[in-house]
Amino acid sequence: MKQYHAKEILNLAIAGHSGSGKTSIAEAMLKLSGATDRLGKISDGNTVCDYDPEEIRRKTSVSASIAPLEWKNRKINLIDAPGLLDFAGAAAEAFRAADSVLITISGKSGAAVGTEKAVEAADERGLSKVFFVNGLCDESARFYRVFEDLKARFGPSVCPLVVPYIVDGKANIYVNVLEYKAYDYSKGAPVEVKMPDMGERLEGLRTAIYEAVAETSDEMFDKYFSGEAFTPEEVIVGVSKGVKSGAIIPVFCGDALLMRGMEQFLNGLVWLLPTAVDKAGEIAADLDGNPVELAVNEDAAAAALCFKTIADPFVGKVSFLKVISGKIATEDQLFDMRTGATERIGKVVKMCGKKQEEMKIIPAGDIGAVLKLSGVSTGDTLCAPSRKVTLDGIRYPRSTLRMAILPKTKGDEDKVAQGVFKLMEEDPTILFENNPETHQMVISGLGEQHLNLVVSRLKNRYGVETILQTPKVPYREKIRKKVQVQGRHKKQTGGHGQFGDVWIEFEPCDSEGLEFAERVVGGSVPKGFFPAVEKGLRECIQKGPLAGYPVVGLRATLYDGSYHPVDSSEMAFKMAASVAYRNGMPQADPVLLEPIGHLKATVPDTSMGDIMGEINKRRGRVLGMEPAEGGSQTIDAEVPVAEMSDFSTYVRQVTQGRGTFQFEFERYEECPPQIAQKVIDESKQEET
Repeated sequence: MKQYHAKEILNLAIAGHSGSGKTSIAEAMLKLSGATDRLGKISDGNTVCDYDPEEIRRKTSVSASIAPLEWKNRKINLIDAPGLLDFAGAAAEAFRAADSVLITISGKSGAAVGTEKAVEAADERGLSKVFFVNGLCDESARFYRVFEDLKARFGPSVCPLVVPYIVDGKANIYVNVLEYKAYDYSKGAPVEVKMPDMGERLEGLRTAIYEAVAETSDEMFDKYFSGEAFTPEEVIVGVSKGVKSGAIIPVFCGDALLMRGMEQFLNGLVWLLPTAVDKAGEIAADLDGNPVELAVNEDAAAAALCFKTIADPFVGKVSFLKVISGKIATEDQLFDMRTGATERIGKVVKMCGKKQEEMKIIPAGDIGAVLKLSGVSTGDTLCAPSRKVTLDGIRYPRSTLRMAILPKTKGDEDKVAQGVFKLMEEDPTILFENNPETHQMVISGLGEQHLNLVVSRLKNRYGVETILQTPKVPYREKIRKKVQVQGRHKKQTGGHGQFGDVWIEFEPCDSEGLEFAERVVGGSVPKGFFPAVEKGLRECIQKGPLAGYPVVGLRATLYDGSYHPVDSSEMAFKMAASVAYRNGMPQADPVLLEPIGHLKATVPDTSMGDIMGEINKRRGRVLGMEPAEGGSQTIDAEVPVAEMSDFSTYVRQVTQGRGTFQFEFERYEECPPQIAQKVIDESKQEET
């Protein structure tokens, strides 16, 4: 592939609902442009973009992949993003690197949650958008129903440019509404034919174009609604400018598996979409946090963002870069703004799926990859030392599903942790913690399939088998009444014995742990043994009397005791304190405390009743509600942590993926008796 420059480069993410044909469309575009010599199929496991063993096995994309092609003296960097919500982190990476977004839609099932999410993400970043309705050779496809639904959802900005002419349920002819040209694909290659008689439908489609053009400026709006007709030139220029600005979403259609409509589609992309010169410039921040405008200029100081990382043990580390300004070549010295280290650029390559091809440079506006940048992570800014700036990172979705991860083979805990850390280099939406209290390793992800992928990759890449379990809940224990008890430790052996005797008053208080005090009079316990008593109690409160959970809110006052001038020691008084603890705590009316979290769930109005009912079912308390954007409501509630393990899955199922939530620990509260008894019984079973 020849060297292209920013004015000839299109960076195009492919997004949409799972199963709408994203990877198949990428495959058709690559085949038609000559970037590949065969049309790969997902069912055969031989596509360019879904090359990972997990993608081949699951027959779905799980990460973003890059595949460049050439068309009409343009380089189009395709960034194929997963459609499943469990892999939305990879989609966020694709959107960060793109200047435009192709949103695929199934001709059968139409627009879905993935369509809405893709439009929202594109709008958030100010990217140009294109719809492609796919799979029209299936007789159950209904293009015009899908088109009307798109207009209903996204308004008059939806602009039909290529539509099918359907005869006896078959879409062999595709009509370019703007050019008044029709092409027949029934024999494979497109052949221009006479415009079919589409009756009033054609006029309706033209009206839809005029309405879209009217949305591009106040001047065009006034002209259209005053009844004045647009000239052909105004329509063409209006559509072009509208798509580049994001005011118009053009609609193309076809069938990727049969390569129908693809030529018109590729021609439309290079005509309509903004190049890297138009869109790839950014506002960065200098060392003082002041904004710095970075133009797409190869002769300027280099600045690039690492938007994706591969850390495969068989492939090595590959860092994908989008260069905003300047250019990057082998042997360059670039400054990593996160680490403060200078990185030497090694081999620079163009990636097409998993295939690598050496590049001389990655110019401003282009996408490439650098091998073996060991210190660079996804989201890092690499820049010339002469101009240190930080680019916006990647806004990843919040990981809400937590599971404990255990090795199947005891002793493999270190291998599990090291493997997860390696996977986190590739996927920052994976979170990991080693909980010292519950003695569990806990991972968080975006859903069940996401965490199952982690388990599968740990086995296949790092040879360690794991299982997922609901994580243990860190309960607490406290007492509710005051007691005074004696703790006496006496042991006689040959030589010196051991003797310690204490009287301790235990009572509830508001402290986080133990509050130790003493009011010993008359020297019944020498001052030198006070620290030993306190130390003994601090060790004891790590295990409460009910279920072995840490004790909080405990004041212990040493007020009397006795000692032996020869046999008493720090160890003896430490043991005496533990005896007093064991004797006194069960008498002090101990109770179990459970952690309570603060929940903020934003869900569509239609799901409000189900979600509120579920919160109540999970022993939660709804505190209030407030309207949110897009016909949604935000529910404010408090819910016990123990009831939230599968809430993420429930919200996704009920809202079809439209709902989101945040859940943060708030405080501890007394556990209801029936729940407490169940926890105590389970704890006793574990001990046995």
